[in-house]
Amino acid sequence: MNAQKLSKRLETVASFVPTGAIIADIGSDHAYLPCYLINKKIAKKAIAGEVVKGPFESAVRQVREEGLIHKISVRLADGLEAIDESDKVDAITIAGMGGPLIVSILENKPSALDSVTRLILQPNIHAKVIREWAIKNNWALLDEVILEEDDKIYEVLVLQRGEMELSEVEILLGKHLLAEKSEVFIKKWQKEIENWERVLTSLDGAEPTSEILAKRGELLHLIDLVKGELHNENS
Repeated sequence: MNAQKLSKRLETVASFVPTGAIIADIGSDHAYLPCYLINKKIAKKAIAGEVVKGPFESAVRQVREEGLIHKISVRLADGLEAIDESDKVDAITIAGMGGPLIVSILENKPSALDSVTRLILQPNIHAKVIREWAIKNNWALLDEVILEEDDKIYEVLVLQRGEMELSEVEILLGKHLLAEKSEVFIKKWQKEIENWERVLTSLDGAEPTSEILAKRGELLHLIDLVKGELHNENS
């Protein structure tokens, strides 16, 4: 992967960036995504935010090598602290982190979202918490994609301003993904069910404390919920 040829995962993220956007890529690593977006004339300006010094220095080198120092600002900062009000950022990408970390980044500086009209978020795990955050903060799902790359399954969530209501199962599985039920989607949730069933088996020999009983109940509920949807042809 490089700034000319992104991974399938980042290419999917890039496909949802609006043309002419001022983009902030948080946790930008080598700044491949911002460089790609500028080179392809998708974004007009970009910020590459990185909290770790090594990747920050790699991003600075990459932007310099691409000759994009006038279009991309690389900043060493924690999360949305990389964004200033004067930047007038209207789209944010956050990719390659867990859902809870992405949510904590969004919550730590909500004022940075004031001018933002689109969020493109790629959680490695626990996309559910992003959907929960979106409902509470008046963001609505424009689209969702699930894909597999190098034996790993990723979800990409695209959010825009607006109110949204989701059922319990839509929060867990993703409303758009549930409607499509792709092969990758089915594979992901069949694996998840197998993991839950393994945990259930491991609990069989445990002392039936209130915590253990609650965990068993939660797992049985999740298994029934997801199995029901996987076998429901009409959802």
